[in-house]
Amino acid sequence: MKRLLAALLLTALTPPVLAAWDLAQLMDELARTRSGKARFVETKYLALLDRPVVASGEMRFTTPDRLEKRQLTPRPETLLLDKDRLTIERGQQKLSIDLTAQPEARAFVDSIRGALTGNRQALERNYALHLAGNRERWTLTLLPSDQAIAAIVQKISIAGQRNRIHSIEYLQADGDRAVISIEHLPEQ
Repeated sequence: MKRLLAALLLTALTPPVLAAWDLAQLMDELARTRSGKARFVETKYLALLDRPVVASGEMRFTTPDRLEKRQLTPRPETLLLDKDRLTIERGQQKLSIDLTAQPEARAFVDSIRGALTGNRQALERNYALHLAGNRERWTLTLLPSDQAIAAIVQKISIAGQRNRIHSIEYLQADGDRAVISIEHLPEQ
């Protein structure tokens, strides 16, 4: 009886074993998200400045390839990624870039889009992928596999829970970095 009681007590006190978590499962989870809306806070740490630059606003994503980032503070700015075109608006200025003519910029954009859509093939085109954690708390690290991209980006770390990305950190080759914290909002 004592053995049975000890076994039951041990079972009750032992944390549950989480199911194995791998890259294929993460990509499947991320691919289930068709669209989303979120608030963001982006903190940039630049070697030229004494303190970080903080911006905030809202983002919207619609699969497979439309991402809009509306920065509200410290000054309004809109970035719209629609297929292979990136459009940036600041005040009266508007710049449009064809990403097919900018392979390094496209690789950077594909890291975001590939993560949002769970497109492993798009991510592996330019990065080696390393996953740590479990379904409830994971980090996907992207390391550039191309020298031209590695000259710009040292690594990208994406953290989340299940099919939700909560933060993205970009470490540039020059040591500057940016951290984007994401708070998902309900769809209306």
